[in-house]
Amino acid sequence: QVQLVESGGGLVQAGGSLRLSCAASGRTTSTLAMGWFRQAPGKEREFVAAISWNGGRIYYADSVKGRFTIFRDNAKNTVYLQMNSLKPEDAAIYYCAARSYFASMTEHDYNAWGQGTQVTVSS
Repeated sequence: QVQLVESGGGLVQAGGSLRLSCAASGRTTSTLAMGWFRQAPGKEREFVAAISWNGGRIYYADSVKGRFTIFRDNAKNTVYLQMNSLKPEDAAIYYCAARSYFASMTEHDYNAWGQGTQVTVSS
């Protein structure tokens, strides 16, 4: 019983910033590891970032290191993806995913998924 709702997507110019949010609800929200994935038209869904249940372990895709930051506020049952220096190739639908405790870069490890939020980057 984990439900995820993404928000914060929109249109931004190249070089700009967006912050995505993923609000989790359910009885196990305090011990959830969270991940962000994205899918562009015609491409496979790819890993972006992940964070363990307590924030102790964080993973990033090489393509976003130094530009994106994942963090969480467990009091609000929310994980965030701060995206800076956005590039046109970052445009995609961004999905939030959840699993128990341990962060993973592997899509099939996650049990719950949100509906996605669209990020569009113009130049």
